Amino acid sequence: MKKELSPIEKQLKIIGLSDNEIVAYIALLELGKGTVSQISRKALLNRTTGYDVLDRLVAKKLVSISGKEPKQEYVAESPDNIEKLITGELERRQNELNEARQIIPELKSIHNVSGRPQIRFYEGKDGLEQVYEDTLSSHEEILAYASVEDIQPTLPHYFPEYYKRRTKKGIPIRAIFPESADARERANLDNVEMRQSLIIPSEKFGFHPEINIYDNKVMIASWREKLGIIIESAEIADAMKKIYELAWAEAKRLDGEVK
Repeated sequence: MKKELSPIEKQLKIIGLSDNEIVAYIALLELGKGTVSQISRKALLNRTTGYDVLDRLVAKKLVSISGKEPKQEYVAESPDNIEKLITGELERRQNELNEARQIIPELKSIHNVSGRPQIRFYEGKDGLEQVYEDTLSSHEEILAYASVEDIQPTLPHYFPEYYKRRTKKGIPIRAIFPESADARERANLDNVEMRQSLIIPSEKFGFHPEINIYDNKVMIASWREKLGIIIESAEIADAMKKIYELAWAEAKRLDGEVK
């Protein structure tokens, strides 16, 4: 019949010591110091197990070694070291938690769950560049709502090369721009940059985030919040494409009025 643990043994088990570590530790506390044979005998462990258990207690800094074989003895350290052991473990686990928190968003972004839309978030100017880089993977025409006057100040050196690379890849784009001098300047380059542009009244239809719809993705770039989002969902992308066609039809009428 297995011996019932005493209250102190139960507490030591709760803090993470094994049954053998508990009996060896308590035996050594009572002895103060002793050889493997003496400690093992008092703890009712065989000598081989005693060596292994005492080595683990040494690693936990609850026990230290005095002298060398064959006169080597083990010495019980102050029980205060139990608190240090737990504190050290808590600090280690807190560091691991902090590391986990840093990589969880990235892991979520690559988590592929069948049948569920994937949503990836990107922050800062680097993040905004990343979402635009993804549009260069498009296998079809990109449908865009874009406020040109917000684009250039945020990434002034990125977009001239982006337009060239998109054109070189043969990816056309349709764009609806709120009216501005920057929008008109961009529209004047439509033929060079494989784009069809429509300009709409900014006082009524002005907006700041950019939305690109392509393949089975919807990309949103929030310039003011410095946040990029890519939603990957065939159903959502299809709905957004149909809504875009409605917007494009009305934008043609408004473009005529603006001009």
